[in-house]
Amino acid sequence: MKEEIKDLTFTEEPEEMIKVLDLAFVMDCTGSMSSYIEEARTNIRDIVEEIVTVESTDVRLALVEYRDHPPQESSFVTRTHDFTDSVATMKGWLDLSRANGGGDSPEAVADALDDLLNLSWQNDSIKIAVMISDAPPHGLSVPDGFPDGCPCGIDPIQTAIRLAKRDVTLYVVGCEPSITPFVDFFMALAFITGGQYVRLGRADLLMPVIVGGAQEEISLKTLSNEVERELRARREAGEDVHVEAYTRELHGRWTSRGKRVRQLQCNNVELASVSERAKQFSKLATLSDIKKGRDHTDVEFAIDHFHD
Repeated sequence: MKEEIKDLTFTEEPEEMIKVLDLAFVMDCTGSMSSYIEEARTNIRDIVEEIVTVESTDVRLALVEYRDHPPQESSFVTRTHDFTDSVATMKGWLDLSRANGGGDSPEAVADALDDLLNLSWQNDSIKIAVMISDAPPHGLSVPDGFPDGCPCGIDPIQTAIRLAKRDVTLYVVGCEPSITPFVDFFMALAFITGGQYVRLGRADLLMPVIVGGAQEEISLKTLSNEVERELRARREAGEDVHVEAYTRELHGRWTSRGKRVRQLQCNNVELASVSERAKQFSKLATLSDIKKGRDHTDVEFAIDHFHD
């Protein structure tokens, strides 16, 4: 899980703001998304417009569409559109996206996350991803055409851990009620990377969560860079720096200067905390571990009525 600096954001312009935001969207395009697809596309368009308008950063946009593996689906497993700085190009990709096919209930979630990991993320950028889904990955539920997991051997938990190491923050947008039996799994994916889970149906929450999350990441990254620069300068000057004491010093200095963190809130209320079950899942190493935990009575998922 990514470490975060708490209680510190900017109320004044820092000397060096982060100038690049890489924002990628991952969208389930199977038939079960037919009732959600237009709302999902509209929300993505709105988020893109808002971020491009309000942020003084260069924004690059990417899209990963996913369905399923043959024989469950014959059109495509994933369809990846790597980063562009053109909003018009992004909107064109969205206009061509369709909800169709899918076969069994689980979908190629693992493959989509792997494609997300392998986008051309810039090293010095703020990295944010938004996944919109209504179905679990293979290997987590029944009935499942691939009960042992992704046929390519990709583990979504391992991929989430790698995303976190790449400093990619993942926000998961769940299409409920279809995704409800699997909320804790998707919440764990987001938690591993320092992101959030939010329901698609809460349009009043989705925009501030994603846009606010981008602003928060920019603030945290800028602050982190400031900390690293000063630590390096002090050590190069031969000073013996104790990290905890230095952190307390900085906190006091920023507080006295009126610097605060842009806390991610909606209607002045912090978003709901991640569930305890999701926290437990986030500590496990593989999807197989989560499935074993899920099958235990105290973490049992209600999947009897889930259909694609």
